[in-house]
Amino acid sequence: MWWETLSAVLIAIAASWAALIVALAVVRPEGPLLKEALRILPDLLRLLHRLAADRSLPRGVRVRLGLLLAYLALPIDLVPDFVPVLGHADDAIIVTVVLRGVVRRAGLDAVRRHWPGSDDGFAALCRLTGLN
Repeated sequence: MWWETLSAVLIAIAASWAALIVALAVVRPEGPLLKEALRILPDLLRLLHRLAADRSLPRGVRVRLGLLLAYLALPIDLVPDFVPVLGHADDAIIVTVVLRGVVRRAGLDAVRRHWPGSDDGFAALCRLTGLN
């Protein structure tokens, strides 16, 4: 009996991980956008921290941002680095998905207000996340 339960749990975990890989492959930015994401990464991390600390934003947004920052600080990735393309891009993809949700909930003005980088960097952020 316990063996069947353990097998079912392991199969469910493997299926969930496979679904995540497929979802990340569908959402991932194309070549030039991925390079832009890596270029603005330092400003993006400061943006996430500033947004998470902003008490005027809804609590759910701040919680998501806090969890994202915790995930980025962990040395373990959802997608191992040996997986081609996605292995190195999973952090950028996850940040993109979370930022899209943050903008839907908090508004583009909040993101713009907290953006620490240049106007070109903000334009790259908008292209990367599909915010306009």
